[in-house]
Amino acid sequence: MGTGETSGGRRAVHGGRVRRRVAAGLLAGAGLAVLGTVFVLLPGVVVDHDLAGASVAAQDRLKAVNDVRTALLQVIGGLVVLFGAYATWRQLRVNQDGLRATQEGYVTDRFSRAVDQLGSDKLDVRIGGLHALWRIAEQSDRDREAIISILAAYLRTHLPWPPAGPEAPAADVPINDIAPLETRTADAQVALTALGVLCQHREQSWVNLSLTDLRRADCDGLWFPEVNFDRACMEAASFYRANLTQASLVSLNLRHADLTTAILRRARCVLTDLRAAKLVETDLRDADFTGTDLREANLRKADAHDAVFHRADLRMADLRGTDLSTADLADARLTGALASERTRWPAGFDHTAAGVVHTEDPGPEPPPLLQPPGTTWQAPPLRSTP
Repeated sequence: MGTGETSGGRRAVHGGRVRRRVAAGLLAGAGLAVLGTVFVLLPGVVVDHDLAGASVAAQDRLKAVNDVRTALLQVIGGLVVLFGAYATWRQLRVNQDGLRATQEGYVTDRFSRAVDQLGSDKLDVRIGGLHALWRIAEQSDRDREAIISILAAYLRTHLPWPPAGPEAPAADVPINDIAPLETRTADAQVALTALGVLCQHREQSWVNLSLTDLRRADCDGLWFPEVNFDRACMEAASFYRANLTQASLVSLNLRHADLTTAILRRARCVLTDLRAAKLVETDLRDADFTGTDLREANLRKADAHDAVFHRADLRMADLRGTDLSTADLADARLTGALASERTRWPAGFDHTAAGVVHTEDPGPEPPPLLQPPGTTWQAPPLRSTP
């Protein structure tokens, strides 16, 4: 029974091949017949039509027929070349689509494996997954926004504020007793660094890092424009040359943070704790510091054009060389703040009556490379009380 079915199947396959060969032969014959008609009969018809019955020598007529054949041959040759070019282009498109599909499948596989690594209980595996996502985001524009969201969620869930879990330092632990973020949770520092690099070329408007414990984080040179840090804790974090344009820093703890030469243009720093923060030569233009605590903060040579310090506490702040010429200082507290001849005040503002202490300008700022590294830096005790 099985042998009969197999033999019948083979005969059917053989019959199909024979039919295809016969059909191909017929098509080839028809093509040759058409070509014969075109090259043998058509030139003569064309010449006779053009002569319109006029009498010409046989040699001239033969030359005219051959000229028509030559023209037809050139046309057909051109059509063959065009068809070949089109076929090549189509094949390239098919190959490109296939390559693109293969690459997307490869990226999707890498993406899935990297995300799976983030859930590992081994630190080195999690760090490897974060680096893999970082690399994918740099190579794939389609996946960059999703990876930025994953990195932000990773930080929010692994480092919540207030701290949760037995391994996280308590909220009331002195900042000098807390290790830098790269030592305390190396994977979180990798995620933060990747986020700060990828945000330089992102498309979405806001990234959410609110309520995150980023004490002693290293953010030097990173980009966080339009990032939401509301109610997070970034005490003693380093933001040297960081970009925080239009960032939301509402009710954020930035005590002892180093924001030297950072960019805070149009940033919302409402009700933020910036006590003893370093904002030397920082771009504060159009930033909003309404109700912000800036006691003992160092704002030397900062550019505060059009910044709002309404009800801000600037007592004992260092304002030597700061440009406040167009700033809003309504109801700001300035008792004990330091100023020099290089400090620029709004027109008509009586800084002496506000309790500002006039002293000598400190001169050029020391190079940042001469400053102690963040891993050994110890925050001095605050002279101001909450």
